Amino acid sequence: MPSMNTRWNVLELRQRWRHVIMDSIDHQKVASQIAGESGWSPRYAFMTLMSAGIAVLGLLLSSPAVVIGAMLISPLMNPILGFGFSLAMFDFVEARRSLIVLAVGSALAIAFTALVVLASPLKEVTPEILARTRPNLFDLMVALFAALAGSFAVIKGGGGTIVGVAIATALMPPLGVVGFGLATWNVPVLGGALALFVTNFVTIALAATIMARFYGFGHSLSSHQTRIQTGLLILVFVGLSIPLGVSLSRIAREALTVNQVRAFLVHQFGATSRVTQLAVDFDAKPLAIRSVVIAPRSKSDSDDHLRATLEKQLGRPVRLQVDQILIDRDANNLDAQRAQLQQVQEAAIAARQDADRVTQAVALAAGIPPERVVVDRENKSATAVAATLPGADLDTYRSLERRASATVEGWRVTIVPPFQPLPVIRFSNGSDSLDDAARQAIVASAWAAQRWNSPGLGVPGMRLADGNPEGRLSLAQRRGLAIADLVRGQGVEPRAARASGQSFRLSVVQAPTEP
Repeated sequence: MPSMNTRWNVLELRQRWRHVIMDSIDHQKVASQIAGESGWSPRYAFMTLMSAGIAVLGLLLSSPAVVIGAMLISPLMNPILGFGFSLAMFDFVEARRSLIVLAVGSALAIAFTALVVLASPLKEVTPEILARTRPNLFDLMVALFAALAGSFAVIKGGGGTIVGVAIATALMPPLGVVGFGLATWNVPVLGGALALFVTNFVTIALAATIMARFYGFGHSLSSHQTRIQTGLLILVFVGLSIPLGVSLSRIAREALTVNQVRAFLVHQFGATSRVTQLAVDFDAKPLAIRSVVIAPRSKSDSDDHLRATLEKQLGRPVRLQVDQILIDRDANNLDAQRAQLQQVQEAAIAARQDADRVTQAVALAAGIPPERVVVDRENKSATAVAATLPGADLDTYRSLERRASATVEGWRVTIVPPFQPLPVIRFSNGSDSLDDAARQAIVASAWAAQRWNSPGLGVPGMRLADGNPEGRLSLAQRRGLAIADLVRGQGVEPRAARASGQSFRLSVVQAPTEP
Protein backbone atom coordinates (compact mmCIF):
# COMPACT_ATOMS: atom_id res chain seq x y z
CA MET A 1 0.00 0.00 0.00
CA PRO A 2 1.38 3.46 -0.92
CA SER A 3 2.02 5.69 2.05
CA MET A 4 0.09 8.89 2.72
CA ASN A 5 3.18 10.93 1.83
CA THR A 6 3.39 9.27 -1.58
CA ARG A 7 -0.28 9.94 -2.29
CA TRP A 8 0.13 13.53 -1.18
CA ASN A 9 3.18 14.02 -3.45
CA VAL A 10 1.31 12.63 -6.45
CA LEU A 11 -1.70 14.85 -5.72
CA GLU A 12 0.55 17.88 -5.29
CA LEU A 13 2.28 17.20 -8.62
CA ARG A 14 -1.10 16.96 -10.35
CA GLN A 15 -2.22 20.24 -8.83
CA ARG A 16 1.02 21.96 -9.84
CA TRP A 17 0.74 20.60 -13.39
CA ARG A 18 -2.87 21.77 -13.64
CA HIS A 19 -2.04 25.21 -12.25
CA VAL A 20 1.18 25.85 -14.19
CA ILE A 21 0.46 24.12 -17.52
CA MET A 22 -3.22 23.40 -18.04
CA ASP A 23 -4.56 26.68 -16.67
CA SER A 24 -2.29 28.61 -19.06
CA ILE A 25 -3.98 27.03 -22.10
CA ASP A 26 -7.23 28.30 -23.54
CA HIS A 27 -8.68 24.86 -24.26
CA GLN A 28 -11.88 26.15 -25.80
CA LYS A 29 -10.00 28.44 -28.17
CA VAL A 30 -7.58 25.70 -29.27
CA ALA A 31 -10.45 23.24 -29.77
CA SER A 32 -12.39 25.77 -31.86
CA GLN A 33 -9.29 26.54 -33.94
CA ILE A 34 -8.64 22.87 -34.66
CA ALA A 35 -12.28 22.27 -35.57
CA GLY A 36 -12.24 25.26 -37.91
CA GLU A 37 -9.05 24.21 -39.71
CA SER A 38 -9.78 20.50 -40.02
CA GLY A 39 -12.90 20.83 -42.15
CA TRP A 40 -13.40 20.57 -45.91
CA SER A 41 -12.72 23.54 -48.15
CA PRO A 42 -11.78 24.19 -51.80
CA ARG A 43 -8.36 25.34 -50.61
CA TYR A 44 -7.81 22.01 -48.83
CA ALA A 45 -8.72 20.07 -51.99
CA PHE A 46 -6.54 22.19 -54.27
CA MET A 47 -3.49 22.15 -52.01
CA THR A 48 -3.82 18.38 -51.51
CA LEU A 49 -3.85 17.81 -55.27
CA MET A 50 -0.87 20.08 -55.86
CA SER A 51 1.12 18.49 -53.05
CA ALA A 52 0.31 15.00 -54.36
CA GLY A 53 1.34 15.96 -57.90
CA ILE A 54 4.69 17.36 -56.82
CA ALA A 55 5.31 14.39 -54.52
CA VAL A 56 4.68 11.77 -57.22
CA LEU A 57 6.94 13.61 -59.67
CA GLY A 58 9.67 13.60 -57.03
CA LEU A 59 9.12 9.87 -56.54
CA LEU A 60 9.30 9.15 -60.29
CA LEU A 61 12.46 11.26 -60.61
CA SER A 62 13.86 9.73 -57.40
CA SER A 63 14.51 13.25 -56.11
CA PRO A 64 14.29 13.60 -52.31
CA ALA A 65 14.44 17.40 -52.63
CA VAL A 66 11.30 17.49 -54.79
CA VAL A 67 9.48 15.07 -52.47
CA ILE A 68 10.32 17.22 -49.45
CA GLY A 69 9.31 20.36 -51.35
CA ALA A 70 5.86 18.90 -51.92
CA MET A 71 5.36 18.75 -48.18
CA LEU A 72 5.53 22.53 -47.83
CA ILE A 73 2.03 22.87 -49.26
CA SER A 74 0.40 19.73 -47.90
CA PRO A 75 -2.65 20.37 -45.64
CA LEU A 76 -2.95 16.81 -44.29
CA MET A 77 -1.95 17.82 -40.76
CA ASN A 78 -5.23 19.58 -39.97
CA PRO A 79 -7.78 16.74 -40.33
CA ILE A 80 -5.47 14.24 -38.61
CA LEU A 81 -4.93 16.48 -35.59
CA GLY A 82 -8.65 17.24 -35.61
CA PHE A 83 -9.35 13.50 -35.48
CA GLY A 84 -6.82 12.96 -32.67
CA PHE A 85 -8.10 15.84 -30.54
CA SER A 86 -11.72 14.80 -31.07
CA LEU A 87 -10.85 11.34 -29.76
CA ALA A 88 -9.34 12.96 -26.67
CA MET A 89 -12.51 15.00 -26.13
CA PHE A 90 -14.84 12.06 -26.98
CA ASP A 91 -16.47 14.17 -29.69
CA PHE A 92 -17.88 11.59 -32.10
CA VAL A 93 -19.32 14.15 -34.51
CA GLU A 94 -16.01 15.99 -34.94
CA ALA A 95 -14.06 12.72 -35.20
CA ARG A 96 -16.32 11.51 -37.99
CA ARG A 97 -16.09 14.85 -39.82
CA SER A 98 -12.27 14.94 -39.65
CA LEU A 99 -11.99 11.32 -40.74
CA ILE A 100 -14.23 11.93 -43.75
CA VAL A 101 -12.18 15.00 -44.74
CA LEU A 102 -8.94 12.99 -44.49
CA ALA A 103 -10.41 10.03 -46.42
CA VAL A 104 -11.69 12.23 -49.26
CA GLY A 105 -8.40 14.12 -49.43
CA SER A 106 -6.44 10.86 -49.49
CA ALA A 107 -8.66 9.46 -52.25
CA LEU A 108 -8.14 12.62 -54.31
CA ALA A 109 -4.38 12.40 -53.82
CA ILE A 110 -4.28 8.73 -54.87
CA ALA A 111 -6.46 9.31 -57.94
CA PHE A 112 -4.46 12.36 -59.02
CA THR A 113 -1.09 10.65 -58.60
CA ALA A 114 -2.37 7.64 -60.56
CA LEU A 115 -3.37 9.94 -63.43
CA VAL A 116 0.04 11.63 -63.36
CA VAL A 117 1.79 8.25 -63.53
CA LEU A 118 -0.43 7.09 -66.41
CA ALA A 119 0.40 10.26 -68.34
CA SER A 120 4.11 10.06 -67.53
CA PRO A 121 6.65 8.10 -69.60
CA LEU A 122 8.44 7.24 -66.34
CA LYS A 123 6.91 4.15 -64.81
CA GLU A 124 9.95 2.41 -63.31
CA VAL A 125 10.16 1.64 -59.59
CA THR A 126 12.72 4.10 -58.19
CA PRO A 127 14.62 3.94 -54.87
CA GLU A 128 12.37 6.71 -53.50
CA ILE A 129 9.32 4.56 -54.31
CA LEU A 130 10.83 1.42 -52.83
CA ALA A 131 11.64 3.32 -49.63
CA ARG A 132 7.89 3.78 -49.03
CA THR A 133 6.74 0.20 -49.57
CA ARG A 134 7.60 -1.35 -46.22
CA PRO A 135 6.88 0.14 -42.78
CA ASN A 136 9.76 -0.05 -40.34
CA LEU A 137 10.58 1.26 -36.89
CA PHE A 138 12.09 4.47 -38.22
CA ASP A 139 8.90 5.28 -40.16
CA LEU A 140 6.93 4.86 -36.95
CA MET A 141 9.36 7.12 -35.10
CA VAL A 142 9.05 9.83 -37.78
CA ALA A 143 5.26 9.69 -37.52
CA LEU A 144 5.34 9.66 -33.71
CA PHE A 145 7.72 12.61 -33.36
CA ALA A 146 5.83 14.56 -36.02
CA ALA A 147 2.53 14.02 -34.20
CA LEU A 148 3.94 15.04 -30.85
CA ALA A 149 5.54 18.15 -32.34
CA GLY A 150 2.39 19.05 -34.26
CA SER A 151 0.13 18.64 -31.26
CA PHE A 152 2.45 20.66 -29.04
CA ALA A 153 2.71 23.45 -31.62
CA VAL A 154 -1.07 23.66 -32.05
CA ILE A 155 -1.67 23.69 -28.29
CA LYS A 156 0.98 26.34 -27.70
CA GLY A 157 -0.05 28.31 -30.77
CA GLY A 158 2.99 28.34 -33.05
CA GLY A 159 5.11 26.46 -35.56
CA GLY A 160 2.22 24.80 -37.32
CA THR A 161 3.72 25.04 -40.81
CA ILE A 162 6.99 23.35 -39.89
CA VAL A 163 5.39 20.44 -38.06
CA GLY A 164 2.81 20.18 -40.82
CA VAL A 165 5.68 19.45 -43.19
CA ALA A 166 6.90 16.74 -40.83
CA ILE A 167 3.47 15.10 -40.66
CA ALA A 168 2.98 15.35 -44.42
CA THR A 169 6.37 13.71 -44.91
CA ALA A 170 5.02 10.63 -43.15
CA LEU A 171 1.79 10.55 -45.20
CA MET A 172 1.91 12.21 -48.63
CA PRO A 173 4.78 10.15 -50.16
CA PRO A 174 3.07 6.84 -49.24
CA LEU A 175 -0.13 8.14 -50.85
CA GLY A 176 1.86 8.98 -53.97
CA VAL A 177 3.30 5.46 -54.04
CA VAL A 178 -0.21 4.01 -53.62
CA GLY A 179 -1.22 5.98 -56.72
CA PHE A 180 1.85 4.71 -58.57
CA GLY A 181 1.02 1.12 -57.63
CA LEU A 182 -2.58 1.61 -58.75
CA ALA A 183 -1.56 3.11 -62.11
CA THR A 184 0.99 0.39 -62.88
CA TRP A 185 -1.05 -2.32 -61.13
CA ASN A 186 1.96 -3.24 -59.04
CA VAL A 187 0.18 -4.96 -56.17
CA PRO A 188 3.22 -5.40 -53.87
CA VAL A 189 4.11 -1.71 -54.16
CA LEU A 190 0.49 -0.64 -53.68
CA GLY A 191 -0.04 -2.88 -50.66
CA GLY A 192 3.24 -1.92 -48.99
CA ALA A 193 2.67 1.81 -49.40
CA LEU A 194 -0.92 1.52 -48.18
CA ALA A 195 0.29 -0.37 -45.10
CA LEU A 196 2.83 2.40 -44.44
CA PHE A 197 0.15 5.09 -44.81
CA VAL A 198 -2.26 3.34 -42.44
CA THR A 199 0.50 2.68 -39.89
CA ASN A 200 1.67 6.29 -39.94
CA PHE A 201 -1.86 7.68 -39.80
CA VAL A 202 -2.76 5.53 -36.79
CA THR A 203 0.50 6.48 -35.05
CA ILE A 204 -0.08 10.19 -35.62
CA ALA A 205 -3.74 10.08 -34.57
CA LEU A 206 -3.10 8.15 -31.37
CA ALA A 207 -0.06 10.26 -30.47
CA ALA A 208 -2.13 13.43 -30.97
CA THR A 209 -4.85 11.96 -28.74
CA ILE A 210 -2.38 11.18 -25.97
CA MET A 211 -0.78 14.62 -26.17
CA ALA A 212 -4.22 16.29 -26.07
CA ARG A 213 -5.23 14.33 -23.00
CA PHE A 214 -1.92 15.16 -21.38
CA TYR A 215 -2.68 18.86 -21.74
CA GLY A 216 -6.18 18.58 -20.33
CA PHE A 217 -8.39 18.22 -23.43
CA GLY A 218 -11.27 16.04 -22.24
CA HIS A 219 -14.93 15.28 -22.80
CA SER A 220 -15.97 18.35 -20.84
CA LEU A 221 -15.09 20.44 -23.91
CA SER A 222 -17.48 18.55 -26.15
CA SER A 223 -21.12 19.54 -26.58
CA HIS A 224 -22.04 16.28 -28.35
CA GLN A 225 -21.15 13.79 -25.65
CA THR A 226 -23.41 10.78 -24.99
CA ARG A 227 -22.72 7.41 -23.41
CA ILE A 228 -23.26 5.60 -26.70
CA GLN A 229 -20.84 7.92 -28.48
CA THR A 230 -18.30 7.42 -25.69
CA GLY A 231 -18.52 3.67 -26.13
CA LEU A 232 -18.17 3.96 -29.89
CA LEU A 233 -15.14 6.22 -29.59
CA ILE A 234 -13.48 3.80 -27.19
CA LEU A 235 -14.07 1.03 -29.73
CA VAL A 236 -12.57 3.26 -32.45
CA PHE A 237 -9.53 3.89 -30.27
CA VAL A 238 -9.08 0.15 -29.66
CA GLY A 239 -9.66 -0.59 -33.35
CA LEU A 240 -6.98 1.89 -34.37
CA SER A 241 -4.58 0.28 -31.95
CA ILE A 242 -4.93 -3.14 -33.62
CA PRO A 243 -3.12 -2.37 -36.93
CA LEU A 244 -0.47 -0.45 -35.02
CA GLY A 245 0.08 -3.45 -32.74
CA VAL A 246 0.26 -5.80 -35.74
CA SER A 247 2.77 -3.54 -37.45
CA LEU A 248 4.89 -3.23 -34.31
CA SER A 249 4.82 -7.01 -33.90
CA ARG A 250 6.01 -7.55 -37.46
CA ILE A 251 8.70 -4.90 -37.10
CA ALA A 252 9.89 -6.55 -33.90
CA ARG A 253 10.08 -9.97 -35.59
CA GLU A 254 12.01 -8.55 -38.52
CA ALA A 255 14.41 -6.68 -36.24
CA LEU A 256 14.99 -9.91 -34.30
CA THR A 257 15.73 -11.77 -37.54
CA VAL A 258 18.21 -9.11 -38.66
CA ASN A 259 19.98 -9.30 -35.29
CA GLN A 260 20.08 -13.10 -35.53
CA VAL A 261 21.61 -12.96 -39.00
CA ARG A 262 24.21 -10.38 -37.94
CA ALA A 263 25.13 -12.40 -34.84
CA PHE A 264 25.37 -15.54 -36.98
CA LEU A 265 27.78 -13.90 -39.45
CA VAL A 266 29.95 -12.53 -36.64
CA HIS A 267 30.04 -15.97 -35.02
CA GLN A 268 30.90 -17.74 -38.28
CA PHE A 269 33.66 -15.33 -39.30
CA GLY A 270 35.03 -14.65 -35.82
CA ALA A 271 35.04 -11.75 -33.38
CA THR A 272 37.66 -9.88 -35.42
CA SER A 273 35.39 -9.78 -38.49
CA ARG A 274 33.16 -6.87 -39.39
CA VAL A 275 29.73 -6.97 -41.06
CA THR A 276 29.77 -3.75 -43.07
CA GLN A 277 26.48 -4.23 -44.95
CA LEU A 278 23.43 -6.35 -44.27
CA ALA A 279 20.19 -6.27 -46.25
CA VAL A 280 17.28 -8.66 -45.64
CA ASP A 281 14.37 -8.83 -48.09
CA PHE A 282 11.45 -10.17 -46.06
CA ASP A 283 9.11 -10.11 -49.09
CA ALA A 284 11.26 -12.56 -51.06
CA LYS A 285 10.43 -16.27 -51.08
CA PRO A 286 12.65 -17.68 -49.70
CA LEU A 287 14.05 -14.99 -47.41
CA ALA A 288 16.78 -13.11 -49.33
CA ILE A 289 19.87 -12.02 -47.38
CA ARG A 290 22.76 -10.04 -48.81
CA SER A 291 25.80 -8.98 -46.79
CA VAL A 292 29.38 -7.77 -47.03
CA VAL A 293 31.81 -9.17 -44.43
CA ILE A 294 35.44 -8.21 -43.81
CA ALA A 295 37.13 -11.21 -42.19
CA PRO A 296 40.50 -12.96 -41.81
CA ARG A 297 41.42 -15.18 -44.73
CA SER A 298 41.47 -18.21 -42.45
CA LYS A 299 37.73 -17.72 -41.75
CA SER A 300 36.68 -17.97 -45.39
CA ASP A 301 33.54 -20.06 -45.92
CA SER A 302 31.28 -21.01 -48.83
CA ASP A 303 27.83 -19.50 -49.32
CA ASP A 304 26.29 -22.99 -49.48
CA HIS A 305 27.65 -23.97 -46.06
CA LEU A 306 26.68 -20.61 -44.57
CA ARG A 307 23.19 -20.88 -46.04
CA ALA A 308 22.62 -24.43 -44.74
CA THR A 309 23.79 -23.46 -41.24
CA LEU A 310 21.71 -20.28 -41.19
CA GLU A 311 18.60 -22.16 -42.35
CA LYS A 312 18.92 -24.51 -39.38
CA GLN A 313 19.29 -21.57 -37.01
CA LEU A 314 16.35 -19.57 -38.40
CA GLY A 315 14.17 -22.59 -39.12
CA ARG A 316 13.23 -21.35 -42.58
CA PRO A 317 14.70 -21.47 -46.11
CA VAL A 318 16.91 -18.56 -47.12
CA ARG A 319 18.74 -17.30 -50.19
CA LEU A 320 22.11 -16.04 -48.94
CA GLN A 321 24.76 -14.01 -50.71
CA VAL A 322 27.83 -12.96 -48.72
CA ASP A 323 30.58 -10.86 -50.28
CA GLN A 324 33.65 -11.89 -48.31
CA ILE A 325 36.49 -9.37 -48.17
CA LEU A 326 39.36 -11.51 -46.85
CA ILE A 327 42.53 -10.04 -45.36
CA ASP A 328 45.70 -11.53 -43.92
CA ARG A 329 45.74 -10.70 -40.21
CA ASP A 330 49.23 -12.16 -39.78
CA ALA A 331 50.93 -9.82 -42.24
CA ASN A 332 53.69 -7.76 -40.69
CA ASN A 333 53.65 -5.08 -43.30
CA LEU A 334 50.82 -2.64 -42.64
CA ASP A 335 51.10 -1.12 -46.11
CA ALA A 336 50.82 -4.55 -47.70
CA GLN A 337 47.79 -5.24 -45.56
CA ARG A 338 46.12 -2.03 -46.66
CA ALA A 339 46.93 -2.73 -50.29
CA GLN A 340 45.49 -6.20 -49.94
CA LEU A 341 42.30 -4.83 -48.40
CA GLN A 342 42.00 -2.23 -51.14
CA GLN A 343 42.40 -4.90 -53.81
CA VAL A 344 39.70 -7.14 -52.41
CA GLN A 345 37.40 -4.14 -51.91
CA GLU A 346 37.95 -3.07 -55.51
CA ALA A 347 37.31 -6.64 -56.66
CA ALA A 348 34.07 -6.77 -54.67
CA ILE A 349 32.97 -3.42 -56.07
CA ALA A 350 33.82 -4.53 -59.61
CA ALA A 351 31.89 -7.79 -59.13
CA ARG A 352 28.86 -5.90 -57.84
CA GLN A 353 29.02 -3.38 -60.68
CA ASP A 354 29.26 -6.26 -63.16
CA ALA A 355 26.21 -7.89 -61.58
CA ASP A 356 24.32 -4.59 -61.68
CA ARG A 357 25.23 -4.20 -65.37
CA VAL A 358 23.93 -7.69 -66.09
CA THR A 359 20.77 -7.00 -64.10
CA GLN A 360 20.05 -3.85 -66.09
CA ALA A 361 20.70 -5.59 -69.44
CA VAL A 362 18.48 -8.57 -68.63
CA ALA A 363 15.73 -6.36 -67.18
CA LEU A 364 15.75 -4.23 -70.34
CA ALA A 365 15.55 -7.31 -72.57
CA ALA A 366 12.77 -8.92 -70.53
CA GLY A 367 10.79 -5.68 -70.14
CA ILE A 368 10.66 -5.88 -66.34
CA PRO A 369 12.03 -3.84 -63.38
CA PRO A 370 15.63 -4.73 -62.38
CA GLU A 371 14.54 -5.98 -58.94
CA ARG A 372 12.69 -8.87 -60.62
CA VAL A 373 15.89 -10.27 -62.15
CA VAL A 374 17.39 -13.14 -60.16
CA VAL A 375 21.20 -12.93 -60.27
CA ASP A 376 23.56 -15.65 -59.05
CA ARG A 377 26.93 -13.89 -58.88
CA GLU A 378 28.79 -17.01 -57.77
CA ASN A 379 27.69 -19.01 -60.84
CA LYS A 380 27.41 -15.95 -63.09
CA SER A 381 23.82 -16.56 -64.15
CA ALA A 382 20.81 -14.26 -64.48
CA THR A 383 17.19 -15.36 -64.83
CA ALA A 384 14.08 -13.28 -65.54
CA VAL A 385 10.44 -13.98 -66.33
CA ALA A 386 9.68 -11.73 -69.27
CA ALA A 387 6.76 -9.37 -69.38
CA THR A 388 4.01 -9.96 -71.93
CA LEU A 389 4.98 -7.87 -74.95
CA PRO A 390 2.24 -7.06 -77.50
CA GLY A 391 2.68 -9.13 -80.66
CA ALA A 392 5.72 -11.03 -79.34
CA ASP A 393 6.06 -14.76 -80.12
CA LEU A 394 8.55 -17.32 -78.85
CA ASP A 395 11.10 -16.33 -81.50
CA THR A 396 10.94 -12.77 -80.21
CA TYR A 397 11.73 -13.78 -76.63
CA ARG A 398 14.45 -16.16 -77.82
CA SER A 399 16.04 -13.33 -79.78
CA LEU A 400 15.86 -11.08 -76.71
CA GLU A 401 17.67 -13.75 -74.68
CA ARG A 402 20.41 -14.07 -77.32
CA ARG A 403 20.78 -10.30 -77.49
CA ALA A 404 21.08 -9.99 -73.73
CA SER A 405 23.62 -12.83 -73.63
CA ALA A 406 25.73 -11.09 -76.24
CA THR A 407 25.90 -7.90 -74.16
CA VAL A 408 26.99 -9.69 -70.94
CA GLU A 409 29.82 -11.94 -72.04
CA GLY A 410 30.73 -14.63 -69.53
CA TRP A 411 27.24 -14.78 -67.99
CA ARG A 412 24.47 -17.30 -68.59
CA VAL A 413 21.23 -15.47 -69.31
CA THR A 414 17.84 -17.18 -69.09
CA ILE A 415 14.68 -15.35 -70.12
CA VAL A 416 11.47 -17.26 -69.43
CA PRO A 417 8.75 -16.32 -71.95
CA PRO A 418 5.10 -15.98 -70.92
CA PHE A 419 2.99 -19.08 -71.51
CA GLN A 420 1.54 -19.09 -75.02
CA PRO A 421 0.62 -21.60 -77.76
CA LEU A 422 3.56 -23.29 -79.45
CA PRO A 423 4.12 -22.40 -83.12
CA VAL A 424 2.49 -24.64 -85.72
CA ILE A 425 4.84 -26.93 -87.68
CA ARG A 426 3.96 -26.92 -91.38
CA PHE A 427 4.88 -29.56 -93.97
CA SER A 428 4.59 -29.36 -97.72
CA ASN A 429 1.78 -31.43 -99.16
CA GLY A 430 2.79 -35.10 -99.02
CA SER A 431 6.28 -34.35 -97.67
CA ASP A 432 7.94 -35.55 -94.47
CA SER A 433 10.96 -33.22 -94.77
CA LEU A 434 11.44 -30.24 -92.50
CA ASP A 435 12.00 -26.93 -94.22
CA ASP A 436 13.67 -23.93 -92.54
CA ALA A 437 10.41 -22.51 -91.20
CA ALA A 438 9.43 -25.86 -89.65
CA ARG A 439 12.89 -26.27 -88.11
CA GLN A 440 12.72 -22.78 -86.65
CA ALA A 441 9.31 -23.53 -85.11
CA ILE A 442 10.61 -26.76 -83.54
CA VAL A 443 13.76 -25.10 -82.17
CA ALA A 444 11.70 -22.28 -80.65
CA SER A 445 9.28 -24.81 -79.11
CA ALA A 446 12.13 -26.86 -77.61
CA TRP A 447 13.70 -23.67 -76.21
CA ALA A 448 10.39 -22.66 -74.61
CA ALA A 449 9.88 -26.13 -73.13
CA GLN A 450 13.28 -25.88 -71.42
CA ARG A 451 12.47 -22.42 -70.05
CA TRP A 452 9.09 -23.66 -68.77
CA ASN A 453 10.73 -26.70 -67.11
CA SER A 454 8.60 -29.07 -69.18
CA PRO A 455 9.59 -32.76 -68.99
CA GLY A 456 9.26 -33.09 -72.74
CA LEU A 457 7.37 -32.19 -75.91
CA GLY A 458 4.42 -34.17 -77.21
CA VAL A 459 4.96 -35.02 -80.91
CA PRO A 460 1.88 -35.93 -82.98
CA GLY A 461 2.42 -39.01 -85.19
CA MET A 462 5.41 -40.26 -83.21
CA ARG A 463 5.14 -44.05 -83.18
CA LEU A 464 4.60 -45.67 -79.79
CA ALA A 465 6.52 -48.90 -80.59
CA ASP A 466 9.02 -50.25 -83.12
CA GLY A 467 6.72 -52.98 -84.38
CA ASN A 468 6.49 -51.60 -87.93
CA PRO A 469 9.43 -51.60 -90.33
CA GLU A 470 10.53 -48.20 -91.57
CA GLY A 471 9.00 -48.64 -94.98
CA ARG A 472 5.49 -49.30 -93.63
CA LEU A 473 5.24 -46.11 -91.55
CA SER A 474 2.49 -43.69 -92.43
CA LEU A 475 3.21 -40.15 -93.53
CA ALA A 476 2.12 -38.84 -90.11
CA GLN A 477 4.51 -41.24 -88.38
CA ARG A 478 7.42 -40.29 -90.65
CA ARG A 479 6.77 -36.64 -89.90
CA GLY A 480 6.62 -37.40 -86.19
CA LEU A 481 10.00 -39.14 -86.34
CA ALA A 482 11.57 -36.20 -88.18
CA ILE A 483 10.24 -33.79 -85.54
CA ALA A 484 11.35 -36.08 -82.70
CA ASP A 485 14.92 -36.26 -84.02
CA LEU A 486 15.22 -32.47 -84.08
CA VAL A 487 13.55 -32.09 -80.66
CA ARG A 488 15.98 -34.63 -79.20
CA GLY A 489 18.87 -32.76 -80.77
CA GLN A 490 17.78 -29.63 -78.85
CA GLY A 491 18.13 -31.44 -75.53
CA VAL A 492 14.38 -32.04 -75.00
CA GLU A 493 12.73 -35.44 -74.70
CA PRO A 494 10.19 -36.12 -77.48
CA ARG A 495 7.10 -37.99 -76.35
CA ALA A 496 4.17 -39.56 -78.09
CA ALA A 497 1.37 -37.00 -78.02
CA ARG A 498 -1.06 -39.46 -76.40
CA ALA A 499 1.45 -40.22 -73.62
CA SER A 500 2.95 -36.77 -73.17
CA GLY A 501 1.51 -36.30 -69.65
CA GLN A 502 2.29 -32.79 -68.40
CA SER A 503 4.52 -31.92 -71.38
CA PHE A 504 3.54 -29.37 -74.01
CA ARG A 505 2.14 -30.67 -77.29
CA LEU A 506 3.32 -29.60 -80.72
CA SER A 507 0.82 -28.88 -83.50
CA VAL A 508 1.39 -30.22 -87.01
CA VAL A 509 -0.48 -29.19 -90.15
CA GLN A 510 -1.15 -32.39 -92.14
CA ALA A 511 -1.41 -32.52 -95.89
CA PRO A 512 -4.91 -32.59 -97.35
CA THR A 513 -4.33 -36.04 -98.85
CA GLU A 514 -1.96 -38.83 -97.84
CA PRO A 515 -0.61 -41.66 -99.99
